[in-house]
Amino acid sequence: MKKIKIAAGIFWAILCLLLILVLFPGLNNFSSGISRFPFMKINPNLTGGEAAEQIVMKSCTLVVRKPVFDGLIGERKQGFVQIDWRGNLPEIISDTIDYDLDKKPDFVIRIGRSESSTVLKPLNPKVRKVGISTPTSYGWSARIKIEK
Repeated sequence: MKKIKIAAGIFWAILCLLLILVLFPGLNNFSSGISRFPFMKINPNLTGGEAAEQIVMKSCTLVVRKPVFDGLIGERKQGFVQIDWRGNLPEIISDTIDYDLDKKPDFVIRIGRSESSTVLKPLNPKVRKVGISTPTSYGWSARIKIEK
């Protein structure tokens, strides 16, 4: 019985190896095809979430994204909201943000681009602190930690 199990295991390993070698060249096309399905989305923890509001100014565009609370299983109590500035930015960025779109300002953010300093003034008790504030290829991006 032990020799049959060993032989079956070796046969299964060889079969899987052959299957991988045969399918490997086609995996790129397969993964590209699968990624086009409507249910396949990039995780909002990577992208910052969907755009909730876009404000066009003279020299730049401000994009306020929807709050993200996604966790591995279910939603978290703490999340973030991402703010993107795109275009020709001034040295000092200062904006009042309403991330939940209730017509009440939630926080004031001031960014000094030359010294990479970010100052956050919460106006809503759900707003906690600056998670990250960094220059990007398109301008500047900041993630603000919030609670549900």
